[in-house]
Amino acid sequence: MINFKNHIKKNIFYIIRDSAKYLKIKCFVIGGYVRNFIIKNYYNIIIEEEKEDIDILVLGDELKIAKKVAEKIKFKKKIIIYKNYKTILLSYKNKKIEFVSARKESYNYNSRNPIVKNGNFKDDQNRRDFTINSLSISLNENNYGKLIDPFNGIEDIKKKIIRTPLDPNITYSDDPLRMIRAIRFSSQFNFYIEKNSFFSIINNKNRISIVPIERIMEEFKKIILSKYPSIGIKLLFKSKLLYKFLPEVYNLSGIEEIHGKKHKDNFLHTLEVLENISKRTSSLWLRLAALLHDIGKTVTKKYHHKYGWTFYSHEYIGSKMIPKIFKRLKLPLGEKMKYVKKIIKYSSRPISLIKENITDSAIRRFLLEIGDNLEDLILLCKSDITTKNLEKQKKYSKNFDLVLEKIKKIKKKDKIRNWKSPISGYQIMDIFNITPCKKIGIIKSKIKEAIINGIIENEKKDILFFLEKIGNKLGLIINKSKYNNFFYEKK
Repeated sequence: MINFKNHIKKNIFYIIRDSAKYLKIKCFVIGGYVRNFIIKNYYNIIIEEEKEDIDILVLGDELKIAKKVAEKIKFKKKIIIYKNYKTILLSYKNKKIEFVSARKESYNYNSRNPIVKNGNFKDDQNRRDFTINSLSISLNENNYGKLIDPFNGIEDIKKKIIRTPLDPNITYSDDPLRMIRAIRFSSQFNFYIEKNSFFSIINNKNRISIVPIERIMEEFKKIILSKYPSIGIKLLFKSKLLYKFLPEVYNLSGIEEIHGKKHKDNFLHTLEVLENISKRTSSLWLRLAALLHDIGKTVTKKYHHKYGWTFYSHEYIGSKMIPKIFKRLKLPLGEKMKYVKKIIKYSSRPISLIKENITDSAIRRFLLEIGDNLEDLILLCKSDITTKNLEKQKKYSKNFDLVLEKIKKIKKKDKIRNWKSPISGYQIMDIFNITPCKKIGIIKSKIKEAIINGIIENEKKDILFFLEKIGNKLGLIINKSKYNNFFYEKK
């Protein structure tokens, strides 16, 4: 049996206990902190996805006890007060501590935001989303460390079950985000969702439309980052919730057959790729790229009587779909979006580089395009090997190692990976004595092409003749004194 009393021999819990005793208020540790403690101890696993913030249920004046605790821990910052939810927030040793009053909730059909009223301890337990989240530990002097388990949450943890304390149809209809949360916990802990609860998720799937996409994405990211992300994606698919916000992945499912020729189920393949890459990286954006890497196949799928099923240019088409998806899902539209787009666009390029007749300039061009994302791209390529034939697995994986060997040789030869033009647009204007115009871009492009193709080295000393040659074609004349200033200036 887990010893809760020994576990909560921590300074902060003692401080809360003593403050509660002084103010004659009852307090309990509730929520995720209790759940995670039990799961970690029962299954001896590390839960990295959840921050171990501490929620304290207060039967009394939550502000009074928060102020008393803040005084005892010498909390110097301003206490944050959320009046609508009767919640007080402060921090202690990098942990957030929330003091919440007991409450009961009711809902309007068109909103997931609860109407909050004062309640008792039982009311507060009844409003919990899942039995595993309804557990609490007493911080009161008379029964300090006692576990309170009104809905057999401990048994559900032992049996790896996700279920709601009350009628699941009411639970999910009231706050539809709980459907995504159920799937997130299933994916995080490798628990299964109780049958009636899952049927209720299917029945209430259309209710997800009242949940802001930002909140859905918070849970979805946790699914992607969980130990078994494919579990969550599969459950989102089975419940058809996935179709509601990411139809591009949902639509990958299915197999077509014409004249006895089939293609593989691209959705199941995607799940395998996601699972493979999750063993190799904890990067949210690389895992997301794995999930989305084949979305172009639905658009590009064609049947050819001679070649069978084809998906020509699906990587390029898929990458073009990314900005629209990121915008719709309110994901960041800057570097993260560009990264996912690039990884998908070049997801089939590395394998083409092992051909014997591939030129050094082709490898240089690829390196310039992929930049610092080469290792991530190779991780995706290796994760994309889903054949069950062990010999083929070894062969394909070895091919990617050969690609890296070729690339290392080229990088060693000319250090092209972090390519930077040896001359800037401002320097070109100075050397040719011109104002900003299209010719500057043409000159920079020509220099880049010449370096990629090995015509000149990526050094200042090799540029004079080439600059003069380009300038002549464009009707420009080099100012030699200005060029000498450029050539001899310090780096």
